[in-house]
Amino acid sequence: MKTGKIMRYIGYIIILVVVLIGISFAVMNANSVPVNYYTGQQHVPLSLLLALSFGVGVIIGIAVLFFKNTRLRLKNRWLSKRLKKTEKKLNALRATLEESTD
Repeated sequence: MKTGKIMRYIGYIIILVVVLIGISFAVMNANSVPVNYYTGQQHVPLSLLLALSFGVGVIIGIAVLFFKNTRLRLKNRWLSKRLKKTEKKLNALRATLEESTD
């Protein structure tokens, strides 16, 4: 068997284990809890409330990482352009130095 297939099977097993843990968590925490809004109150299953909170946290984390990654890519592009300009200047100076020593 190739390494790619083995890794795929390991990934499927990990996903299956996570789903089973999530289902058992939802069954164990099926109790309703009150959620107080500014304008009212609603009863929601605890597992749903925790899953929604986790999901919102993941979305916020992805957004923060996206913006940070974008900023770093822009800085990397700026530094690459600056490096190319500096290399051109250095090559021009080396050429001038070689001409003057000849």
